[in-house]
Amino acid sequence: MYAPEQLRSKHIRDPRLQIRPVIPPRWQFNQSMYCRIGADWSWQEKRDWDEAKWRAYAEAPGLHTFAASWAGEPAGYFELREDPHGGIEIVYFGLLRAFIGKGLGGAMLSSALEHAWRLGPDRVWVHTCTLDHPAALANYQARGLRIYRTGTETVSGND
Repeated sequence: MYAPEQLRSKHIRDPRLQIRPVIPPRWQFNQSMYCRIGADWSWQEKRDWDEAKWRAYAEAPGLHTFAASWAGEPAGYFELREDPHGGIEIVYFGLLRAFIGKGLGGAMLSSALEHAWRLGPDRVWVHTCTLDHPAALANYQARGLRIYRTGTETVSGND
């Protein structure tokens, strides 16, 4: 996405949905959400990280973490990372299993994209794959993101 005007937001006008930045960074939050959400989608890359790696990751300059809650219960999260070329990548985006299928994904992605554009990038992007939720690509496209490139990668450790 190359301009905020390309965003097709979907909002939920319900005060039970809250999306807030995680400030100051809390590595335990990133670790917990990554492991809990990622367990359903074969997220493997960071599962075995120790505290030092998680702390360095979560506290790294340019990483922005947001927590989503529904009626006070943790519902999901997303991470935005400033890339070295002036863009913002949605690094991780997901809902906990209990909140999937409740219509929160579009509103949460809209919030992620709005927060990303507030950081002043020249583009906002996300890398998705067939291991993600079956509705992920449709949600990205419904919000105005478009397919830039496709490819095939081999992922190990998903037996």
